[in-house]
Amino acid sequence: MPPSRTAALLILLASAAVLGLAPILVRLADTGPAAAGFWRFAFALPLLGLLVARPGQAAGEGGPGKPSPLMALAALFFVLDLSFWHYSIVFTSVANATVLTNLTPIVVTAAAWLMFRERPRALFLAALVLALAGAWTMSAGADGRQGSNPRLGDLFAAVTALWYAGYFLTVKALRGRVSAGRIMLWATALGAPLLLAVSLALGEPLAPASTGGWLACAGLGVVHVVGQGGVAWSLGRLPAALTAVTVLIQPVVAAGLGWLLFAETMTAVQLAGAAALLAGVVLAQWASLKKKGAEAEAAAPVP
Repeated sequence: MPPSRTAALLILLASAAVLGLAPILVRLADTGPAAAGFWRFAFALPLLGLLVARPGQAAGEGGPGKPSPLMALAALFFVLDLSFWHYSIVFTSVANATVLTNLTPIVVTAAAWLMFRERPRALFLAALVLALAGAWTMSAGADGRQGSNPRLGDLFAAVTALWYAGYFLTVKALRGRVSAGRIMLWATALGAPLLLAVSLALGEPLAPASTGGWLACAGLGVVHVVGQGGVAWSLGRLPAALTAVTVLIQPVVAAGLGWLLFAETMTAVQLAGAAALLAGVVLAQWASLKKKGAEAEAAAPVP
């Protein structure tokens, strides 16, 4: 395996694990769902500004530059993703919201096949099915109560998968010519006022009511830079479909933290689902490596 690809896989796995902190911090934020997203962006912006202004940038990549229409589209997709996902948890059961939102890899795999000619191998598709089955089993095995409007919540969760897939694919298209830091900076800067507008329009409590809430919001900013930034960086070096499957380890991390911090026990069914999900991630990476090896062998000159 090339060192650059190994580094990209390790960074992607670490970033996905960091993103597993997000639902825990949202619960601790002590504010409205969209407002938590706004503070996530607000606290991330100074860090992203320092990131793109750091010395040693490649030629043409120093400074923030100017936003492009695709960056604005990425911001819109991400704002819709956060807003719909947070409210789907309010309206329906956590199990349903998690299962339907995890349809994202299916959308990304199909779209990447059409847009980027990243044709998946049969083994990769099997890994995708295994990972999604594990995610579904983790959610279905939980004792979740129905929310105030289950049908609307289920619809919001399903649509969330489309928004996140749109964000993935937009960033993938940008990464061919723009640094991950610059993409994250402008997607966050353009998305922050939109999330603020959503929060105000819905009459949410905007400011956290406790010091712990403020710390959780600041933590969301760090998670955004490290976690989502790492995913954006990896999209410039790995196939979009592989990246989308790998980030499915987030529910495993979130469930483990929920058990440690909130005494939320996992059933035997959920543990089996977590094992299947992780196995799917490993199998997907192996399938992608086999595809790269076959392509390299086919491209090698005949002696």
